[in-house]
Amino acid sequence: MLNIPSLQESVSPEEWQLRCDLAACYRLVALYGWSDLVFTHISAKLPEPVSGPEHQFLINPYGLMFDEITASSLIKVDMQCNKLHDSPFPVNPAGFVIHSAVHEARPEAGCVLHTHTRAGVAVSAQKGGVLPISQQSTFVLGSLAYHAYEGVAFRDEEKPRLQADLGEANFLMLRNHGLLTVGKTIADAFLSMYTFENTCRIQIDAQAGGELIAVNPQIVSGVAQAMRVQTGGLGGAFAWPALLRKVERDLPGWNT
Repeated sequence: MLNIPSLQESVSPEEWQLRCDLAACYRLVALYGWSDLVFTHISAKLPEPVSGPEHQFLINPYGLMFDEITASSLIKVDMQCNKLHDSPFPVNPAGFVIHSAVHEARPEAGCVLHTHTRAGVAVSAQKGGVLPISQQSTFVLGSLAYHAYEGVAFRDEEKPRLQADLGEANFLMLRNHGLLTVGKTIADAFLSMYTFENTCRIQIDAQAGGELIAVNPQIVSGVAQAMRVQTGGLGGAFAWPALLRKVERDLPGWNT
């Protein structure tokens, strides 16, 4: 068992809430089977009143499994992934390259979630990418971009190309690599990844069967309104309280 002192009394209420939500997100990723041991990241940007003029972020302590992460173990870093407080755990600056690129290009992004799931990588390796063959895929296709594989993403020189490819999209397929979602909140990024991952799983399963039926393009073009209706206009916040209850049932201790 890890003995990590609580930071609740050492940080602002806003930062503590963000820490709790991000720790819950890490544990949900573990519960849904999207983690790749310790080798992907979820970043959350601290609000400006907390972070000041220089943007600051929370990220996982490198080397901890996602189901071990707690609110107090998360590490505060700057845009270069330098630690901004004492922690017995390291951070992974190379792993933050993609996240810093997205946060830099998309200042409204409160959370960036990146995975290496089996289904996600499989579809990222398909020439046709995401196919319009499921209801889930229509939600993704309304805001989807692609970025070509350039090797392990640890070089800053790749960042401008990734930013240009992402544009204003909220779903990014990293070719031969995995999936990434951008959300204004942690809840939004998680719900988007849930949809993105299921889109890929459904596609791989469907391709193992007979001839595929494509969704009418007009339906895809009207998907933004459908998503607002589905979530009551709340986005990820609609499902987040239920997801927190799930984390508390299955992996308690995340909010310590």
